[in-house]
Amino acid sequence: MDMHRAESPTADPDFVLHSVFGLPGFRGQQRDVVAHVMAGGDAIVLMPTGGGKSLCYQLPSICRPGVGVVVSPLIALMRNQVAAMRQLGINAAAINSAMTPAERAQVRSDLRDGTLEMLYVAPERLMMPDFLEMLDGVHIALFAIDEAHCVSQWGHDFRPEYLQLATLGRLFPGVPRIALTATADMQSREEIRRRLNLDDARLFLASFDRPNIRYAVVPKAAPLKQLLTFLKAHEGESGIVYCLSRNTVDETAASLQAAGINALPYHARLDPAVRARNQDAFLSEEGLVLVATIAFGMGIDKPDVRFVVHLDLPGSLEAFYQETGRAGRDGMPAETLLLYGTQDIVFRRNMIDQSGAPEDIKRVERSKLDALLGVCETASCRRQAILAHFGECMAQACGNCDTCLNPAETWDATTACRKAMSAMLRTGQRFGTGHLIDVLLGMQTTKILNFNHDKLPTFGVGTELDRKGWSSLFRQMIVRGLVEVDHESYGALRLTALAEPVLKGLENVQLRRERAASSSAAVMKTKTARTELTGDSAKLFEALRAERSRLAKDQNVPAYVIFHDATLAAIATQRPCSFSELGEIPGMGTTKIERYGATVLAVVRAA
Repeated sequence: MDMHRAESPTADPDFVLHSVFGLPGFRGQQRDVVAHVMAGGDAIVLMPTGGGKSLCYQLPSICRPGVGVVVSPLIALMRNQVAAMRQLGINAAAINSAMTPAERAQVRSDLRDGTLEMLYVAPERLMMPDFLEMLDGVHIALFAIDEAHCVSQWGHDFRPEYLQLATLGRLFPGVPRIALTATADMQSREEIRRRLNLDDARLFLASFDRPNIRYAVVPKAAPLKQLLTFLKAHEGESGIVYCLSRNTVDETAASLQAAGINALPYHARLDPAVRARNQDAFLSEEGLVLVATIAFGMGIDKPDVRFVVHLDLPGSLEAFYQETGRAGRDGMPAETLLLYGTQDIVFRRNMIDQSGAPEDIKRVERSKLDALLGVCETASCRRQAILAHFGECMAQACGNCDTCLNPAETWDATTACRKAMSAMLRTGQRFGTGHLIDVLLGMQTTKILNFNHDKLPTFGVGTELDRKGWSSLFRQMIVRGLVEVDHESYGALRLTALAEPVLKGLENVQLRRERAASSSAAVMKTKTARTELTGDSAKLFEALRAERSRLAKDQNVPAYVIFHDATLAAIATQRPCSFSELGEIPGMGTTKIERYGATVLAVVRAA
């Protein structure tokens, strides 16, 4: 297709950042990404949820001539993103199946007239012949592919319609493409590049750390009782409770409602109208708990989710990171809680074994599950372990996870680790965890006899631990970086350079024991302060929240679309007295000051 550029000059991103978005400056790599895309370059952007990914395509869409076309996976998400852009004075729209013919016709008219700045569309609709024909001759500023990890067939959110987006570069030569995701391991990153034909795209890899999120992992005992204990500390706050099955979702939501908690269920078997209504309620209302399967969550853009609970073990560390990342998008403190037990591990492994997937995929899924279990069982900082999985080294413990705040009991596992390492070396570092445990326990399996591993010095030297104990030890060794999994060699375990001092007796290894039940209960009751506001400032903050709720209801939009809590907290602290002082508040751009400035100042004066 022939693409023509508009003759109008590009706008200044710094000016737009302040005047439209009300932000004092760029964060992290945002400036570099914006500059690269503004110059016409393709980009792959990996930033954590809440790290400012959206701005990386919103700003170039506004500043470059033409319309920014944004691939978005869900109708509800499109609707809220469009509402948020319009609150900023940006002419944004979406085209989807929930719109009336008249609404779609208006969008097409705005597109032809060149007045539209951003257009949100689902991947399958974008690649329809009639939609591509509609774009023919339209000035396109860029294509933004959000939730780009959906192209990864190894991932937990694989969506085959995303694969069609690989042809965008050929159909629209010269139009920059930017693929964005909040989570992707090394393998998924390469899939994004290869499957979207972004071979020459520049990779922008930000830190995956979300320091405002507190991680906690607790052994599962009485999950409903544990959940109620946790929710008691989060009264009146919005949060998500993830369950593995639809039955557990329904039962949990009903139990929470019976306990007086405002909770709603969400899963694939609900009537579509009920499911949509419950999702809209969660996005729009404050203080609602959504109990859901993983069918809920992709692309959810609600910034004030204050907690995420997993009542069941997720399938991978990527899934855990993605789902917990839906908490605290506004940068304010948030908590996560994961409950897991032996039955969860057995169930997850059975799911993989009985999936019918090719063996190479099963091996990868098993290793991903083991990586998550390693984080669950680590005695060291959980955040360090999570970031290490994504290839990021965190030099010091975070101080904001349960193992930092309430250190786990450890045991000297040096001898056991040396036995495990010896078994790996003597078997040629060609075997996975199961076979190595059989060697250590002295099991005379067919495989061991075929390889003559029953003749090795390490055969049967590990009877001080049972199979569960050895499995935990291997997982913790992996998460400590002493051992790595070779996916190309059928999941074989290999020693890393960090193992050498342990093997030589120069370094000891302390591993984690389960924490006591009383200690676990204390973890679930702990909650960080949401703001540092006290006295009159706290009262003003609540008055501003009430006024925000009124404005949101009048416009039928979520409260966070009007203002984030962080903006209200800044107003309550600084107490601006004029429009110019409002302009110094983060999140108060020109359009929002014009629309709400007088109202905000009136609330401040009355407080």
